[in-house]
Amino acid sequence: MAVRVVIAEDEAIVRLDLKEILEEEGYDVVGETGRGDEAIELVRKQRPDLAILDIKMPGADGLTAARAISSERMAAVLILTAFSQRDLIDQARQAGALAYLVKPFQKSELLPAIEIALGRFEEMKALDEQVKSLEDRLEARKLVERAKGILMDEMGWREPDAFAWIRTTSMRERLQMPEIARRVIDGSLRPDPA
Repeated sequence: MAVRVVIAEDEAIVRLDLKEILEEEGYDVVGETGRGDEAIELVRKQRPDLAILDIKMPGADGLTAARAISSERMAAVLILTAFSQRDLIDQARQAGALAYLVKPFQKSELLPAIEIALGRFEEMKALDEQVKSLEDRLEARKLVERAKGILMDEMGWREPDAFAWIRTTSMRERLQMPEIARRVIDGSLRPDPA
């Protein structure tokens, strides 16, 4: 499947050249604009893989658009600009740009910059998923620990017994252990008195 791209460049001729190069190389240009504020909306609507943003644009500059797009992890961001000052490069990086290309650019520079941006974006998404998974596991662990504590206090059980009851109940009820733990914590589930 072709990589989907949104282009935000206020110079129409540059935008046209960029679109032509991308389409020749098999990319799918799903939106284009000359305004930064419209770029953010286009990316939200089209959900492209990549947003190519000029820095200087009306409406909102490319750095503002990059910040919005990156903070919501909507697409990889490549900044395209006529300016190569160190402070602008730093600002672009802080805004979430994953690659930076100075105009006038060559096709031989554009394509590797795109691939770098896309690769970094995939790495970031994978890390986000890993963090989310770890957070979910930690939250589940906290729930089970709290429920064990409640059972130990109320039933006078040792920790292994409380854990075994949660695990056994989870299998019997066909629910995840954190769900059983939630029910113990909210008081809706208790062991049958022996």
